[in-house]
Amino acid sequence: MKLWLEKIVPVDNLSWVMMNRELDVSIPFEWHHHREYELTLTLNSQGQRFIGDHIGGYKDGDLVLLGPNLPHTWQSNAKMNQQLPHHAIVMWFDHEWVMNLVKIMPELKGLAGLLTRSSRAVKFSNQMSDELRLDILSLVNQSAAEKTLSFLAILQRLTTDKQSCSLASEVYASQLTPQIMSVRIDRVLQYMHQNYTDDLKVADLANISALSVSGFHRMFLRYTNHRPTDYIIRLRIGKACSLLIKSDRAIAHISHDVGFKSLVNFNRQFKRQKHLTPREFRAKITAA
Repeated sequence: MKLWLEKIVPVDNLSWVMMNRELDVSIPFEWHHHREYELTLTLNSQGQRFIGDHIGGYKDGDLVLLGPNLPHTWQSNAKMNQQLPHHAIVMWFDHEWVMNLVKIMPELKGLAGLLTRSSRAVKFSNQMSDELRLDILSLVNQSAAEKTLSFLAILQRLTTDKQSCSLASEVYASQLTPQIMSVRIDRVLQYMHQNYTDDLKVADLANISALSVSGFHRMFLRYTNHRPTDYIIRLRIGKACSLLIKSDRAIAHISHDVGFKSLVNFNRQFKRQKHLTPREFRAKITAA
């Protein structure tokens, strides 16, 4: 989808913004960015997470902090409990708000380091997510004052997570600007996400971007930190993972479904991405 700038609308009685989002059918692919930091807890859902040049799977309890202007989206492929909706609690706050708090409350100085790390997005550990799950859910029904005090406590707890990890690459984060991406890369990414199972040619992608092949390669590498062919493979492997998880289709059929002409190549690329064969991946998920 086309990258779009989301405008976060302030709330009159709250110095930050929170959304309690429930979707019955799916979490759609909506490639967007905004100037605020974002903390998102995703529940009763699994699928693919796209943040900057990161593409990875997520499941129930996914807890991620995003820095300003970092392109992102979640895209679901299944619910854990079919009777309940996909559920995301999203919390936005701006840089001035949190840094003013750090200025007057030195005990919160650890937040500054966490915010710096968020330029690459921070994925928190399952243990931390489990510990904070009820605290974050409780925010929904609290008064404005209680919400803010609780939210600050949550942010402070996140600074103690030694098992958290960064998602986007350093190279990608260092290139972010308020404008993020040109219209040309938007068009190409939209086309790739809609047609990655097809036999995409780099020359055709270059034509979509209105650039020469060499110019397209440079632009794509700059904005995604991946070669176009590698990016397509990552999309295909991501879809293959979801099919392996939610269906019992034969691996050869899944390989064909996601756009690989050769089962041997599919197995090789899958193991390179996931460090497991497709069969081992399915067995591990089934046993979990």
